[in-house]
Amino acid sequence: MVNKVTDATFESEVLKAEQPVLVDFNATWCGPCKMMAPVIDELSNEYTGVKFISCDVDECPESAQKYGIMSIPTVMMFKDGKESAPVVGAQPRKSLEGFIEKYI
Repeated sequence: MVNKVTDATFESEVLKAEQPVLVDFNATWCGPCKMMAPVIDELSNEYTGVKFISCDVDECPESAQKYGIMSIPTVMMFKDGKESAPVVGAQPRKSLEGFIEKYI
């Protein structure tokens, strides 16, 4: 299951999470984001030790700016409050699986 965050809940849901967190920075108007959403949803059901978060950049401008999100979709992994290098652009499932595997 993919949960949504806002700027107000980003810290508690992502930075203070006890498990690794995959954050999908996206927007409702973004075509590639819409293509990736079902894949990320599927992965959220398979990787139970990872928390999956959707962060709409229009609803979370402070978080998007803080993490330098210039293009969407951008996926980042957060572990112990620290962010990974971003993965920018629509990614195939295998690429996302490999990205997740590096952090769990």
